[in-house]
Amino acid sequence: MLQTAYDYFWWHRLWLPENLTWADLDDKDGRVYAKASDLYISIPLAFLFLVVRYIFEIHVATPLAKVLGVKNKVKLRAVPNPVLETFYKSCSKHPKQNDLESLSRASKCTVRQVERWFRRRRNQDRPSLQKKFREASWRFTYYLLAFIAGIAVLVDKPWFHDLREVWKDFPKQTMLPSQYWYYMIELGFYWSLLFRVAFDVKRKDFKEQIIHHVATIVLISFSWCANYIRVGTLVLVIHDASDFFLESAKMFNYAGWKETCNNLFVVFALVFIITRIIILPFWILHCTWVYPLEIYPPFFGYYFFNVMLWILQSLHVFWAYLILGMAHKFLTGKLEEDARSDKDETDLPDEDDEEPAKNGAVSNGHSVQNNNNHHKAD
Repeated sequence: MLQTAYDYFWWHRLWLPENLTWADLDDKDGRVYAKASDLYISIPLAFLFLVVRYIFEIHVATPLAKVLGVKNKVKLRAVPNPVLETFYKSCSKHPKQNDLESLSRASKCTVRQVERWFRRRRNQDRPSLQKKFREASWRFTYYLLAFIAGIAVLVDKPWFHDLREVWKDFPKQTMLPSQYWYYMIELGFYWSLLFRVAFDVKRKDFKEQIIHHVATIVLISFSWCANYIRVGTLVLVIHDASDFFLESAKMFNYAGWKETCNNLFVVFALVFIITRIIILPFWILHCTWVYPLEIYPPFFGYYFFNVMLWILQSLHVFWAYLILGMAHKFLTGKLEEDARSDKDETDLPDEDDEEPAKNGAVSNGHSVQNNNNHHKAD
């Protein structure tokens, strides 16, 4: 049964144009073609990326953070409370009103104290500025090097200047060593992102990031197996063109260099819109949707590849919406941070902290004043 499923999955009629079989892509006459078995190396490369990232964050990103003056915010820690901690870990980090009341009785705290405890406990789990800076530094370094490498791989290729060359002799297009390593390194990097996604900084578009990583890995793997390598390299370099601007903007934002951050964000927004909202759909997707039909009738692989590309493009539209919203705030002077970021709740005013103006500071639910009539901050 498994063999039948395997044979059907790799049926040449699904992935190749008509009148072609996998035998036509066997290495011969000095021509080398991409093979599915080549993709196995991407997994060891992904773990190598994780090791390199660990070393980079310790020996490069951390000292750089200190040089730029990146400092973690002082966060008030929640007082140890077994009852509240159990609910926090096993039930919910955001208790509802009826939960607050029952927890108040069980922990012998006021409802306001329970609310404050959960707020501080959530803040403890939020990543520090230095962690965010280290992550942004790693991604900035990779995306910049990957973009430079991508341009170096493509600049002398005819399909970089004429998109019709992408489909010349398809799929019997020999694989170049530069294409092999560019593909495997990119695939290994995205595998490493997927492996680390549960431990990296979680933003509001966490689910979209998962979809993006999975779609990218599927696209890279499929385009390799079906020999869509030429268009695949174009898609990869377009994606890397704007990402390093975003990561550098984040780095300067965490360092408190607001003007530099804002300028880099404007550059990022322009490059993102040009590459992913204009060039990708109107040039690259047009190339993958229209030009192949001039050579072969449509087949399953053709539809599958284009559907995955459009899923990726829909994510770009979603992110463009966020970016334009941030750009509007920037132009109106209201841009403060990444719209996807999670804001520390200690930044929010605590009603209990306002009461000392009238009744003295609150400590453990009781009003406290010192002998000099100066109020103690909670």
